[in-house]
Amino acid sequence: MQIGEMIRRAAQRYGDAPALVCGEQTMSFSQFDQATDRFGNALRGLGLRAGDRVAVLLPNGIECMIAYYSLAKAGLVRVPLNTRETLLEQEYKLEYVGARALIHNGNANVNAEFLIGPEDFSKMLKDGSASICAVDRELEAPLRLGFTGGTTGNPKAVTLTTRGEIAEIAAFMMDLIPGIDFGDTMLHAAPIGHASGAFFLPHLLRGARSVIMPKFDADTFIDVAEREGATCTFLVPTMIAMVLERSGIAGAKFKLRRLCYGASSIAPSLAKRAMMAFGPILAQTYGQAESPMVITLLQPDEHDREASCGRPYTFVEARVVDDEDRVLMHGEVGEIVCRGPQLMARYWNKPEETEKTMRNGWLHTGDLGYMDREGFFYIADRKNDLIISGGYNIYPREIEDVLLSVNGVLEAAVIGLPDEKWGDRVHAVISVRQGISAESVYLSSCHLIASYKRPKEIEIWPELPKSAAGKILRRKIREAIIARQ
Repeated sequence: MQIGEMIRRAAQRYGDAPALVCGEQTMSFSQFDQATDRFGNALRGLGLRAGDRVAVLLPNGIECMIAYYSLAKAGLVRVPLNTRETLLEQEYKLEYVGARALIHNGNANVNAEFLIGPEDFSKMLKDGSASICAVDRELEAPLRLGFTGGTTGNPKAVTLTTRGEIAEIAAFMMDLIPGIDFGDTMLHAAPIGHASGAFFLPHLLRGARSVIMPKFDADTFIDVAEREGATCTFLVPTMIAMVLERSGIAGAKFKLRRLCYGASSIAPSLAKRAMMAFGPILAQTYGQAESPMVITLLQPDEHDREASCGRPYTFVEARVVDDEDRVLMHGEVGEIVCRGPQLMARYWNKPEETEKTMRNGWLHTGDLGYMDREGFFYIADRKNDLIISGGYNIYPREIEDVLLSVNGVLEAAVIGLPDEKWGDRVHAVISVRQGISAESVYLSSCHLIASYKRPKEIEIWPELPKSAAGKILRRKIREAIIARQ
């Protein structure tokens, strides 16, 4: 089954019914099918061929959806970029995966063989052939690339296939959001290029609308969700916290049947507040780039299990192992591993890292946790020092390197501290030469760090704790700061 065939089938079934809404712009199922054919054919007309990587740097909107699924129809490999990333991050990703083209909204400052801006996009959409665009790809061939990072902070491209995409769709429709029906509405308030986009095809296949917010705003979310009669949405915990802070939440009359959340852990106090405001409709999904969105889920009626991330999806196996990959008993903390059809094929051009992560056919998540006797999983901590703030992955080494580039900074350690709104908040500890202030270090480095990665606070210590081997101990720093709070 090809992704393009899913879109054609939905167009055949639901025709002129609205498929996509963004502001005043509406596109029917038939129009979306036709637009993705035209743009897909136009991309092929440039000389792009099956398997070529095409990067997309677009904000939330109908154009972003057209770009994504035109690539699927044309046999091209989608490479999503984040509009909040720095120029250096975007350049690295383009070069790493060998992207031949970049579709952007006019704010791209990077180079590629083909740069497709807003005017080019409109012209290609208008002039592209109306014939069916259908370049079949093998189920195991690359469909799209996601990005994650290692302990060094260097991002790795995760190769995701049609096989994995179908498995993810099936998992959603069977377990996470069952019962989608014609006339339902999915509200995309979170970035489409991140997690919210995964909810598009399950709703499209059942004739449901996707309403897209160009940018998240808590007051706008309340207004749009109520006005459009949203039945499902996805938010990261930070967004939930922001919505609950708005006065409009008290009198809002929602039709939501599912409020899905994930991408970072949720504070138990925040989960309780959300259930009081929205009712028993919260559903947590736990996954990672190598197993997109799908490892375990916590159903609405299971939220009495505080701090649990739920049980495995129907077609996913998960367990907890020690450093020798021996299965641990209930309640014992080890690394969570999983396997199933949703997993990545490999890291792009990184066979050694692939072998290490996919040992014995199991994805080693890097998350430490345990399983109780009823099969519910609990994440205790992250095996590496990954920070997840507002649903975004942040790698300490990357920020430390920038801080250390500031004249006068001698040592640097970046950690995540628990935060009800953000999940983790970025906190930096440095040692410096005399006369250097935390404020001056921030001002000298902030323009080199993406806004969502910038430390919320920088503090100065005389010296940072180290191991016998001279390695800075982030864990000790984190424990000391938490103990004094």
